[in-house]
Amino acid sequence: MTSSGQTQAGQTTAPLLVLASASPRRIALLEQIGLVPDRVLPANIDETPAKGETPRAYAQRVATEKARCVAATLEDPALVLAADTVVALGRRILPKAEDRESARFCLERLSGRRHTVLTCVVVAPSASWPLGRHGTRLVETAVTFSRLTPYQIDALLDAGDWSGKAGGYALQGHAAGFIRALSGSASGVIGLPLFETGQLLRGQPGSWLA
Repeated sequence: MTSSGQTQAGQTTAPLLVLASASPRRIALLEQIGLVPDRVLPANIDETPAKGETPRAYAQRVATEKARCVAATLEDPALVLAADTVVALGRRILPKAEDRESARFCLERLSGRRHTVLTCVVVAPSASWPLGRHGTRLVETAVTFSRLTPYQIDALLDAGDWSGKAGGYALQGHAAGFIRALSGSASGVIGLPLFETGQLLRGQPGSWLA
């Protein structure tokens, strides 16, 4: 279902559900729990980590800025859903893989090691929906890769599903065959922790989710 049909007393227009991301993975995850965004509006913000910023602080800041940025552009009553996913080795934030070499850089460092994936989810109402509530959830998941040979890294790079992914891999892609252990939220690693997202939506006025 979409958010259409949800009405509030004294309100003639149902709030829209706006996803502040063009990620097809996040759209598919929302569809998995029966939600289709009324609008998809990626946030145009600077995602450069601040000097000395921890992975937790970075994920929370970026997700919050995405939600606020998009909410500020909306005239209609709406609830904005934003998220940011960070792959971290200790206090080090690994980059999103934008080319083959940055993906190799990440995979070589993740090989045989345990790392943390943090996804922060934020909901923010537009100014014209005063009934809406701000909310934040930060989800941490521990992921352990098996040791990767140079040949295996090359094969993962050839598969190509690392493009644009934090840490240079996709849990739902070819790298899944090399993940030895996962403790936490699989959907959070993919990009949107569904349990926590559902909690945030159920906490809003109206029937956002069953």
